Amino acid sequence: MLKQDLYRAYSFEKGSRAKRVFECLRSPGVQAIVAYRMGQWLRTKPLPVRLLLRPFVSIQRHHSRGKWGIDIGPEAQIGPGFCIFHYGGIFIAGDVVAGENFTITHDITLGYSQAKCILGFPVIGNNVFIAPGAKIAGKISIGDNVKVGANAVIERDIPDHAVVQIRPMLVVTFPNTSCEELRRTENNGMAA
Repeated sequence: MLKQDLYRAYSFEKGSRAKRVFECLRSPGVQAIVAYRMGQWLRTKPLPVRLLLRPFVSIQRHHSRGKWGIDIGPEAQIGPGFCIFHYGGIFIAGDVVAGENFTITHDITLGYSQAKCILGFPVIGNNVFIAPGAKIAGKISIGDNVKVGANAVIERDIPDHAVVQIRPMLVVTFPNTSCEELRRTENNGMAA
């Protein structure tokens, strides 16, 4: 799976082969994915190997979490082709399940919900893209080929091939508008 993750990250880079390899190697997202995959690989090895290598994987995971703000639970099940664009504020809980070609950006949370109807962790399909600021919580299912827009908060199932976004932008101030006119507009909007 790591080979597919690295190839996918490499395919997004521009420039010569050497530049693309260099950019991949220095990418915080790639380094966090390598640490995550190493942790998964290590779980399948005999106890002596786990005892010997666990500190190195733990240090790299701590480094990713502390320096770049990327925290991927070691028990999370993420398919091949996993890609992280940007970094910072990324949290993926340990019981999250995600399919192939899963792409995330910065400031996202995939986690647990205590809400009665969705108690648990999300299951995410193949070819899913999650934009900055999105939050997905609870025992919900995100279908295949779904795009989750910036700052969306998802707390229910999403079907295949859906695009999820928050409401369209709302302009709250206009040039050359007095404070009194803005208050009248706000009051009229609340009355409606």
